[in-house]
Amino acid sequence: MSSLPTSIRPSSDEVKQGKLTPQNVEVAIRSLYHDGLVVVENAIPHDCLDRLNSKMVQDAYTLQSRKQDSPYNYNPGNIQQDAPPMREFFDQKIFMNSIATQITSTALGPRPKWTFCSGNTAMPPTAETPPMSQPVHSDADFDHPSHPFALVINVPLITMTPENGSTEVWLGTHKDSGLHVQEGQHGERASGRIKQDELEQRRAVRPPCQPTVPKGSVVIRDLRLWHAGIGNQTDDVRVMLAMIHFAPWYRNPMRLELADDLKPQIEDQSNLEVPVDWVTVEQAKDRYLNRAFGNAYDFSQGN
Repeated sequence: MSSLPTSIRPSSDEVKQGKLTPQNVEVAIRSLYHDGLVVVENAIPHDCLDRLNSKMVQDAYTLQSRKQDSPYNYNPGNIQQDAPPMREFFDQKIFMNSIATQITSTALGPRPKWTFCSGNTAMPPTAETPPMSQPVHSDADFDHPSHPFALVINVPLITMTPENGSTEVWLGTHKDSGLHVQEGQHGERASGRIKQDELEQRRAVRPPCQPTVPKGSVVIRDLRLWHAGIGNQTDDVRVMLAMIHFAPWYRNPMRLELADDLKPQIEDQSNLEVPVDWVTVEQAKDRYLNRAFGNAYDFSQGN
């Protein structure tokens, strides 16, 4: 089995219509079933990515300046970072991409619930923070179903390469996920770590890879898949957004916090269930950079 993920390159008509052909949907679902991950290239125009990236790079340095008080994941060079949740920076082609939603609603059921929107930023190295990798871990660091229940939509704002911190992925490990292969308690910065002996056994069967993901792509990943953030060795900040769609039956109680100038865009769509706590634009500006580190979020079912 290949260690490289499947990439779908939709036609210009598919991109224009925001809808894959049945044949490409089949490839996506097969890849999610077997590998736990699929890449769809050319799904997002570059101009909207550039605009958002410019703002989020500025914000990344603001967060980095907080040092040990920044919302870092495992190590200070890997920062949990929310995008600005107001209309000025919100483009539906990025955050509510119709091709991504077509795939998640096929895999999870109609109108999946979008209850998490954040990002992961690999910072350029400094004398204080040399390039460091995360331990291999699963984001499903809690007792969870053995069948698909949540898919992460990752959107890199620039081309993601091994040099700038492309995520290391262990394809197929979503089927081996569970607390029995993990170390660390939920809520700790380093929860969900995969035990070393499990890693070595898996490496002998299907080693990990660190793929290059072209700008404009969406990466859809099973929440249970083993992966690790890798240190950025370049001078460029590498931002990767992360939206999570949960199955409509999955009872996760989380809610998004969005500026109320986004109400028309959210309420006019019907493909996703989006639980939202609305705040004013000024409140959103004051609060979106004061979020928790990644493992502090609870993706489990409420009851």
